[in-house]
Amino acid sequence: MNYGQCQRYLQEILDSGVKFGLDNVRTVLTALANPHLAYPSVLVAGTNGKGSVCAMLARVFSRHGFRTGLYTSPHLVRVEERIRIGDTLIPRRDFCRLLGRLKTVILELIGSGKLESPPTYFEILTILGLLYFRERKVDIAVLEVGMGGRLDATNVVTPLVSVITTVGRDHQEFLGGTLAEIAFEKAGIIKPGVPVVCGLTPGIARDVIKRRAREVGAPFRGVFDEPGNLQARKQKDGHRFSFRFEGEVFVFSPELRGQHQGRNAAVAIAAAVEIGRRWRRLPKRRIIQGVREARWEGRLESILRRPRVVLDGAHNEAGARVVAVYAREFLPRPLTLVFAIMKDKNIRRVSALLFPLAETIILTSVPLPRAASPEMIFSLAPVRGKKTFLEPDPKRAVQKAIEMAPPRGSVLITGSLFLVGEVKKLFRLGSRKPAI
Repeated sequence: MNYGQCQRYLQEILDSGVKFGLDNVRTVLTALANPHLAYPSVLVAGTNGKGSVCAMLARVFSRHGFRTGLYTSPHLVRVEERIRIGDTLIPRRDFCRLLGRLKTVILELIGSGKLESPPTYFEILTILGLLYFRERKVDIAVLEVGMGGRLDATNVVTPLVSVITTVGRDHQEFLGGTLAEIAFEKAGIIKPGVPVVCGLTPGIARDVIKRRAREVGAPFRGVFDEPGNLQARKQKDGHRFSFRFEGEVFVFSPELRGQHQGRNAAVAIAAAVEIGRRWRRLPKRRIIQGVREARWEGRLESILRRPRVVLDGAHNEAGARVVAVYAREFLPRPLTLVFAIMKDKNIRRVSALLFPLAETIILTSVPLPRAASPEMIFSLAPVRGKKTFLEPDPKRAVQKAIEMAPPRGSVLITGSLFLVGEVKKLFRLGSRKPAI
């Protein structure tokens, strides 16, 4: 298949919807001689922070000289972003070649009755990533869970370590309406005898995860079990952190911005320490280097200096809360907010956290059926007393925001990773000005 055919095939699969379960993935992987068994892996679940933790762990392993596979979701601009070796995306030719191979295998399995229906979009991309990592002979793979954990396609692996970053209210139509139900789904990645590194603070969700670990005999490592073991000191444009874990002190200032990234880094460090016990030696100095150097697009990412333009995919309450903290501390005033969100998110709560930050608000949308219209957001969000504009085209919304903001002010573009992706398409690589 050429790239256009690949995109059309994936769109057809995407339109078929979401199905949960591991049977289809296991059937296809068996037909491919189980590529996921060819290398060790780390599995990372959580409502927020799992992408950043994956990026940090991948950088830690690369810093140690290991060929590291990284599988994440969603992508921002190109689907190939989901599958990387080190910092290098899977080449388009390899993506198309492997997708063509998968399509053939899937059709054969359906024809023989071993598959009732094709795997989903996420399942196909997961299988493709696992296959590519075997082909490229990775030393280790870092896999981000897509949604939940128990029935997620990535959960076919038995990892060196299972990591659960946070549990919050998101994807409730699929994972359950309570924190306990959501935690149960995420705890589904815990395997017998495999250590689980848990970044949750005390509460019902942490209790669910710890109980599940005990039930299957998985050693439980609470990252923040020792009160006050993570300390933060504010600096000019970020924070310097000190993290005490199992008798060692790790001091670092991550490239990733925001006080919450200190917590994500602590989770990554705890996971690296545990992996160092079970797999290969990982010296402390290189763990700190990897955590410090890790980058992850669309997470408090600065893309313009005058005015300061920052992107973040804060799509739920927890994400909005940490972005609000950062904006209050570091973004110059006046602040213009460009905001879009999906209809299935809690628009009232997310906007209540973000809208008070801004003097000017521009409500926009993205070209997806799930996206809320600017009018819908306006009817639900606290916009009274704010200078508010409704601009459904994200391109024009960003242009208006940059034109309105004074050079010493700032523009915060947030509410959805899909909006972040749309905005990144507007900026030329290496340019400070949007291609609009």
